[in-house]
Formats: sequence, C-alpha cells, structure tokens
Amino acid sequence: MIKKIKGLLNPVQKKSMIALVVLSIVISGIETVGISAILPFISVASDFSLATDNKYYHFVYTLLGFTDTQSFVITFGFVLVGFYISRGFINLCYMYFIQRYSQGIFLSLAIKIFSNYVHIKYQDMTTRNSSDLAKKLITETDNAALFFYSLLLLISELFVSSFIYAALLVVNWKVTLALTGFLGSMVFLLVKVVSGLIRKEGPKRNHFQEIYYRTINETLSNLKFIKLLAGEETAIKALNKSGQGYVNAMVMNKTYNTIPRLSLESIGFSLLISALIFALMHGESIASIIPVVSLFALAMYRLLPSVNRILSSYNNMLYYTKSIELLHEDLNIATHNLGNEPLEFTRQINIEKMSFGYTEDPVLENISLSIKKGEKIALIGESGAGKSTLADIIIGMYTSFSGHIHVDDELLSEKNMLSWREKIGYIPQSIYLFDSTVAENVVFGRQYNEQQVKEALHKAELTSFLEQNEGIHTLVGEDGSQLSGGQKQRIAIARAIYGDPDLLVLDEATSALDSRTEQKIMDNIFKVSEGKTLIIIAHRLSTIEQCDKVYKIEDRGICLVEDKTVQSDC
Repeated sequence: MIKKIKGLLNPVQKKSMIALVVLSIVISGIETVGISAILPFISVASDFSLATDNKYYHFVYTLLGFTDTQSFVITFGFVLVGFYISRGFINLCYMYFIQRYSQGIFLSLAIKIFSNYVHIKYQDMTTRNSSDLAKKLITETDNAALFFYSLLLLISELFVSSFIYAALLVVNWKVTLALTGFLGSMVFLLVKVVSGLIRKEGPKRNHFQEIYYRTINETLSNLKFIKLLAGEETAIKALNKSGQGYVNAMVMNKTYNTIPRLSLESIGFSLLISALIFALMHGESIASIIPVVSLFALAMYRLLPSVNRILSSYNNMLYYTKSIELLHEDLNIATHNLGNEPLEFTRQINIEKMSFGYTEDPVLENISLSIKKGEKIALIGESGAGKSTLADIIIGMYTSFSGHIHVDDELLSEKNMLSWREKIGYIPQSIYLFDSTVAENVVFGRQYNEQQVKEALHKAELTSFLEQNEGIHTLVGEDGSQLSGGQKQRIAIARAIYGDPDLLVLDEATSALDSRTEQKIMDNIFKVSEGKTLIIIAHRLSTIEQCDKVYKIEDRGICLVEDKTVQSDC
C-alpha cells in the first residue's frame, strides 16, 4: 500500500508533503506551548506574589523591567491572547495548505488518468466500460484527495498529541499514565472493532457506486428504447437499489466514525471529574489542585479531539483504500506512445498477409490488398464480417496485427502513425456533435482557421442553411438536436475534410438516412473526394455505384467483386 500511495504522487507532491509534515511539527510545538502556558498564568493570576517569589517568574519580571505585579500579570494575559490569536491564524493557514494539497492531488490524478485513457490502445479501450472510467475520474480521484487529506491530518495530530502528552508527563506523570492506561485500552478496542466495520464498508461503497454510475449511463444512452418498452420504472428501481446500497455504506461509515469521538469525550472528561472528586474526598485544597486540573482539562479538551481525528483519519484511509488501489491500477496501464515521423502517401497502400483478432479467434486472416492513390473502393459483406475492423486497421486504430501495411514504400508503424492519421478523414455512421457552434464542431479541437471552416462547410453544401441562421456560429444543440439527420452528416463531412486529408473513410455513414437524402450526401462525398482516396463501408448497392472497385469480406478473407451491381459471393 505504501508503494501504491507513493506511486500516486509526483516528485513535487512528495516534497510538498515533507514540507507539510515539517510544518505540522512546528504547529505541534505551538499547540503544546498554548496548552502549557495556561498553568503558569493561572498560578500567577491566583497569587500575584509568585511574580517575585518564583525564580522563573522573577527572572522575566526583572528582565522586562516591571515594578508592579498586577501589570506583569495583565501583560502576561495580553501576550497569551495575542499568542492564541496567532496560533489560530497559523492553524487556519495549515488547514488551507493541506486542503489545497489534497485537492491538487485530485486534479493531478484526474489529469494523469485521463491522459492514460486517451493514450491507451484503441483496442484496449473498447473492452472498458465508460461509466466506470467516468467514476474513477470524478469520484475515485476525489476519494484519493480525501485519503491524502486524512493522512496529513493523522500525521499532524500524531505530533500534536505526542507533544501534549509529553508535557502532561512532565506535569504529573502518575496521573498521565493512569489516564493513558484506561484511555489506551479504549482506543485499542475502538480501533479493533470500529475500524474493522469501516474496512468492510469501503468495498461496498465502490461496488454499489459502480452500479449506480452504470445504471445512469446505460439508461440515458438507451432512453428511447426504454420508453418504447415502458421500462422507466424498472430503470428507476435499478437506480434506487444501487443508490440505497451506496447511501447505506456512506451512512454506516459516517456513523462508525462518530463512535470514537463520543466514547473518548464521555470517558475522558468523566475520568477527569472523578479525579477531582477523589482529591476533594481526601481533603486536598481546591486552590492547590485547580491549576493542575485546569491544565489537564485543557489538555483533554485538545487531546481528545486530536485522538478522535487520528482514529477518524485512520478509518477514512481504510474506507478509501479501494480508491487508491483502483487509481494505482489505471496510473500504470500501458499507454500507446505513437511517433510523428514523416510519411508520404503519393502512390498506394499495400496490405500484405494481414491477420487480426480481438481474441485468439481471428476476425480477418491472411488479407492482402492494394489501394491506389485517388482510388474509390467499397467494402461490403455481412454484419460482423470485419469490414469496419479492416477500415480501422487501415486508418491505424488497431496496431496489434500480424502482417504488414506499407504506405508507398514506407512500413506503417507506431513510429509514423501520427503522421498517417493526419492524412485521414473519417465519417462514422453515428456522428457525435457537442453542444456548441457549427464551426467548433467542424474544427473539433484542432487549430481554428475560419476560412478553412467556411470552405469545408461550402464543400459539404451547408452554406445556404447557415446563411438562414447564424452562419458558422449557428448552435447545433446537444448532440445536434437542432439539426436534421442530413445536416448532421454534412457537418461530419465538413469535419472530415477540414484538415484536407488524403484518405476519406465512410463507415456506413449514410445507412441511417432515407434513400433520397443518402443519394444527395453520397454525390456530395464523391464530389469533395475528387483527387482523394475513398474507402466506403456500405450495405446498399446504390451507395457504391460510383466506386472503382468493390471488395467483399467473407469467411475472414477478402475478394474482388467483379459485378458491383449484385451481392455476389467470393
């Protein structure tokens, strides 16, 4: 676990933690002085003559040039007031620092893990659940921040309680050890019982929270189908069930965490009052025992919450241990480091004896294919035959395959994959549009060039529609809710050609459109792809009429279809 904790921190965060630990030691000294100063002040305030009779008081009295004992005591009181105000400010600053540190860890981990997710192999990402990834990025990173906050608080309170305990030993070691024996056994019992209960709630929280996130994601993604089946209540019940499990785990954790505080406060102060009663019953003078009792009372007032925070922080760390383990796993996942070595595409793409499978069973086997620059080809076949898989391999989404792909005479590899992807425009069947302007959806995070945006939209034949609205700044709504299906696909075309790619890939891009709209879109695509290489994945024969060649994928192999007007066998 220590290795996993260290593995979550970068070098700067490790140094910052050391600095915070050093600061906590300083604060512990200040806290101890604050507790210890009460006894001498109460003593001298109760008996002014101590200012001159006690050698320690007398030394300060003469050093500062006092001539009046009352002035000395009043000044002593004002100094203590100033000290406590300063102590409060320093503690506030420390709490700010550890909060900022822990929240900085939240952001740092979220960015690191998000970076791993976007750099992971595409093939590996397809096996992961998006709601689980979102949960880790949002909830588990926040839990990690709470873990480190609890860790720093535990370290700080350990120093504070140790320093105060040492001061109590100096004042009266017999009473201190007696209290230690009783309270220590109580703390041990609480750690054994309560911490064991809290440890069980952590995995429960993680389990139910995963189901909770997944239920929300799956319900909203399939809302139309759920409504069609009148399954709204079933979805609500599923969310309620997982939500109840999550809430119960949180409630039990919070409840268990209050047990140490309530137990220690009740027992600690009861013991202190009992000790005072015992002293009175044995004829002790109230005046003589009040300073000591006041010191122990104040120490208890500070020490018991400190011990409670130690136990609470320890329990929180146990509760969020699962978060540390989950984040450590995803911080160490294999990422896909791709190079940007120059790669030219002027003649052709050659695929040689390529085989690929998501598992041990191959989807494609011994595929060989040549695509000339500027050629328009179609890939057809039954659903699940491997058409989209072959296209994804060509555009560099899947890199774990046997065989070779050459672009001109250069081997396509991880060293030049980024250069190759820059030459590709991709139009999927289901286009994602975010809730922003047409222009921003076309650019899609790339360098913004307004003239290029307008040219791409003009080629996609969206100019007349935009002129009737707000131009390139027209809002599309969430996932293009303000647009028709044809308009969404035209934005997809504009997005694909914005970077002036050499290769355009259409993955059943028009299958959801009616025949008339599809024909207009396809005519438009062939027009904008003039001089470019075009790969079309389609089911409808009308979609591929203008293609130069048609290849059919069947039985894990590929063959050239001589007559593209019929769905012939290989």
